[in-house]
Amino acid sequence: MPNYPWYEVVPPDADLEQGDFVAACPLVVPPAHAEIGAEAEVLIREFDVIVMSQSCDLVGDRPKIETVLVCPYAELRALPRQHHLSQPVEQEAARRGNLPGYHILNRCDVTGYEFDYTYVALREVYGVNFGFLRQLATSRGDRLRLLPPYREHLSQAFARFFMRVGLPIDIPAFAG
Repeated sequence: MPNYPWYEVVPPDADLEQGDFVAACPLVVPPAHAEIGAEAEVLIREFDVIVMSQSCDLVGDRPKIETVLVCPYAELRALPRQHHLSQPVEQEAARRGNLPGYHILNRCDVTGYEFDYTYVALREVYGVNFGFLRQLATSRGDRLRLLPPYREHLSQAFARFFMRVGLPIDIPAFAG
């Protein structure tokens, strides 16, 4: 049976790619209300994030984007008991891809980077300046990267979440 590892460790000078993990990334949380032209207070919180932007937009001397999309991730066991995803039946639904706002990642047993089953919160998307994120990731040293085909599976889950379409009038059921 072929071996398909989930993760690898990449050096700090490796290009930033989709599926890279960046711990304790400071993110701007927009205010609930703001007026155009007015100053607004913003909250900056640290999240452990995974890069969701496509690698082809990030690699090379001249990235094709200025803002990198990231989503927070955390271990399932760290969820508070009242969170619906803390329930085994919901975790199984997410594992099967039937809970579109979440994606489950396998345990990681890479020495120094170990974690248990983890969820990626696809509903929480943040934009981070490319230069800032690259500098942050580089300054942290080696980093973990999600490998193919698991990276593409995450990307597909992300796309499915955003491409959901509800029709105002559906086609009637076929008899049979």
